Amino acid sequence: MKITVMTPDDRFVTLDVDPDESVENVKALLEVETNVSLHQQQLHFNGKEMRNSDRLSAIGVGDGDMVMMVPQAARASSAELTLNTDGSAVNPASFRHHVRRDSQLITQLLQNDPPMAQAILGDDLNELQSILRERHRLRNELQRKQEEELALMYADPFDVEAQKKIEASIRQKGIDENWEAALEHNPEAFARVVMLYVDMEVNGVPLKAFVDSGAQSTIISKSCAERCGLLRLLDQRYKGIAVGVGQSEIIGRIHVAPIKIGHVFYHCSFTVLDAPNMEFLFGLDMLRKHQCIIDLKENVLRVGGGEVSVPFLQEKDIPSHIRDEERYSKQASLGPGSVPESSGAQEKTLDISTKNQSSGTPTNDRTQDADFEAKVNKLVELGFDRASATQALRLFNGNEDKAAAFLFGG
Repeated sequence: MKITVMTPDDRFVTLDVDPDESVENVKALLEVETNVSLHQQQLHFNGKEMRNSDRLSAIGVGDGDMVMMVPQAARASSAELTLNTDGSAVNPASFRHHVRRDSQLITQLLQNDPPMAQAILGDDLNELQSILRERHRLRNELQRKQEEELALMYADPFDVEAQKKIEASIRQKGIDENWEAALEHNPEAFARVVMLYVDMEVNGVPLKAFVDSGAQSTIISKSCAERCGLLRLLDQRYKGIAVGVGQSEIIGRIHVAPIKIGHVFYHCSFTVLDAPNMEFLFGLDMLRKHQCIIDLKENVLRVGGGEVSVPFLQEKDIPSHIRDEERYSKQASLGPGSVPESSGAQEKTLDISTKNQSSGTPTNDRTQDADFEAKVNKLVELGFDRASATQALRLFNGNEDKAAAFLFGG
């Protein structure tokens, strides 16, 4: 490891030493480098004098640490350059002055530790002290971890608790290495992903449309449909319940209405939900129908095979009150089985509603039937929630096998 020694004449000497090297041997190396006799040297680390018999690792000296050297005759003034037990400088102004005078060290700090360099070159001594304390804390934490790892290396191999700690240490080391690799090769993974929105007009009313290829159905909220003047076209025969991560009431369907993307008008159908937190979601059904291409390289949505291209909105252009759609769409959009992420499940849910209305058999009577309840319990034991299991059995008139296949996405 490398340590830096600050000499009384404000020079910095870098030594490459073994962690278990004795202080006396370090002084011998310094005698060669500085021409200061071993017996005239006094070394300080973290405000304490280093005895000749001490080992560097035993007193906490680690890679990159700084040690102060003063001649025996100059002990009275050494306090100005020493550090307190918490890592802060005893005399921060003097410490800063001495470091400033070493242009080579300042250059190294600017490259390897910009915050420390800025604190040394700045005028805020409190900031300098805070950084020195933080560096000291980090060194102590690193030393503690190294000591724990060393203790685990020599632990009893038949000690179950020790082996668990070793396993946890190895796993954490892998996680840390993976995190460091991600910071280097994939820093975008730690940034917030902005969802895809485009400007559209629905029946002449401008909207910010949430483009979601994971939702099989295009969805509009009741309040948004009313604002667009489309509620008069609502077909309430298609009532139902969208079940998944959450539940939303399907109040009907609007079979066709004009939407404008770019300068071109297209026909679109909507499922209307009683979902105040979600305005308009452009789903996979209409993306397929109008041959849309989500071009992330150019950051545009191409419609009609490319006849129209509209840019995806930047985060600053998306009103904050509609950003909740990113979360709510996972609950409101309808998907296969019981997971509401696409409209296939929506149509199946609608079928449930239609059958319940046309069969004349009260839903409550079937739910109370003991045989029906037993089938529901079996599906629940397979891992499905009770609401989804009940709806699936109703959809297939109590056929347990078909209901299970439906819930599994078959």
